[in-house]
Amino acid sequence: MGSARTALFNWAFARRHGGRFVLRIEDTDAERSTRESEQALIDGLRWLGLDWDEGPHRQSERRERYAAAVEQLLERGQAYRCVCTPAELALRKAAAIAAGRSWTYDGVCRERDLGPDCGPHAVRLRLPRESRFAWDDLVFGPSGLDAAELGDLIVRRSDGQPLYNLAVVVDDIEMAITHVIRGADHHINTAFQIALYRALEKPVPLFAHVPLIVGAGGKKLSKRRDPVSVQRYRDDGYLPEAVRNWLARIGWSHGDQEIFSTEEIQSLFGLEAVSRSSAQADVAKLQWLNLHYTKTLPHERLALELRPFLERAVGHPVEPTPELGRLVDLLRERSRTLVEMAEGARFLVTDQISYDEKAVAKHLQPEALPLLVDLHERLAALETWTEAALEAAFEEVRAKHGDLPVGRLAQPVRIAVTGRAASPGIFETLAVLGKRRAVGRIAEAIHFLRHG
Repeated sequence: MGSARTALFNWAFARRHGGRFVLRIEDTDAERSTRESEQALIDGLRWLGLDWDEGPHRQSERRERYAAAVEQLLERGQAYRCVCTPAELALRKAAAIAAGRSWTYDGVCRERDLGPDCGPHAVRLRLPRESRFAWDDLVFGPSGLDAAELGDLIVRRSDGQPLYNLAVVVDDIEMAITHVIRGADHHINTAFQIALYRALEKPVPLFAHVPLIVGAGGKKLSKRRDPVSVQRYRDDGYLPEAVRNWLARIGWSHGDQEIFSTEEIQSLFGLEAVSRSSAQADVAKLQWLNLHYTKTLPHERLALELRPFLERAVGHPVEPTPELGRLVDLLRERSRTLVEMAEGARFLVTDQISYDEKAVAKHLQPEALPLLVDLHERLAALETWTEAALEAAFEEVRAKHGDLPVGRLAQPVRIAVTGRAASPGIFETLAVLGKRRAVGRIAEAIHFLRHG
C-alpha cells in the first residue's frame, strides 16, 4: 500500500507537470524479489489506473551498468577496495560502541591502495572528509549529513552485487530523473546518494520524501493485523476509484475536499501540500468513499465490476441480464463493498438458497405460516407481476390479518426469497426475482415451517 501511494504521488506529479512517469523494479535483492511479486506490483498499478510512460526497468538486468560505474569510481580514486571481513567489522564496531563512540567505517583500507588481486573484497566510496551532503527536501525542507556521520559506505559487496544506493543513482542518471518522490524511510539514504552523484560528476535530482502510512492510533502497519496490499483491498471488494482517492488523501490534502476524480488528482496534486507527519490509513473513510463511487459509477461499469465477486459467491459463471442490472441499481445505495453487493445479489443468480439462522429465529416462525399461505395464494393468481400489483397483494393479506405492520409480512417473505433479513424493498426484490421463482420459494418456506 505504501508503494502504491508513492507511485500515485509520482504519477500525479508527472501528469500535472507534463513529465514522464518511470516504472523501475528495484530487484537487486534476489531473495525478496520474484517475478510473481513484480507481476503483483504491476497488476496493482494497472488496477489503480496508474499508467507509466517508460519501463518497467529491472535493476537485475542492468548489472553491467552498475559494474561500469564502480570501475569508473575506482579509476578516479573516488572508491577503494576493502578486505575487512564482516567478523572484523563487527568486533571493531562493538569496541567503538563500548567506548561510547558512534560507529562508521573506520577507514582501515582507505589508504591501502588495494588492487583487483587483493582477494575477496567490497568496494567503498571514498568520501571527502570535511564534506556535507545537503539538500532542500521538497517535503521536509533543509536536510543533510556530514561525511563523518556517513563513513565510507559500501557500493559493491564482496560477491559482486551492487548496493541499492549505487543502483538507484546510476538509474537516475541514465533515465534523466529530475524528481525522486519516495517514502520517508529513504530520507536517510539521500545524503550518501548525493555523494555518489557528485563522485560521478552528474546533476543531483530534487528529492521529496513523503510520510509513512500508519494504522489506527498511529501504530505501524502490521501485515498480520492490517490489510497492507492493494490486492487485498481489491479482493475485499473496493473499487479502484475509491482506493486511488483514499491513497491520494493519505498525507496530502487540497483544502477540505475529500472526493477527487482522476483528472482532479492529476491537476491539483502538489508536493507543497504533502504533510511531514505520518499519515493514518482510516478504513472507515475508504468505506465512505467506496459507497460514494458505488452510488455514482455508470450502471454498466458497476455490473462489470460486480460479476467476478458474484461468481465467486455462487461458484459458477453469471451472465448479465436485465434483472441483474436492475438489482445492481437497487443494491448500489446500500452496499459498502462489492463483496456485500454480491451477497445481496446472490439470491437472483442461484436457486441454492440457505436461510440465515438468526433471521429465521426472529422472523420465520410458526406465526408467519398463515401469512405466507395467504400471500402465496394471491401471488400465484397475479396476472401482472409489477411492483404495484405486488403491493396490492400484500395489502390484501395485511387487511385480512388485522392490518398488521408491513414488516410482519415482508420479513418472512424476504427470508423466503433471499435467505436474508436484509434486501432492497420487498416489492422491488420480488419484481426482480420473477413470479415463478418467487412463488416457488415462498412455497418452500411454507414447507419449511410445516415440516422443518
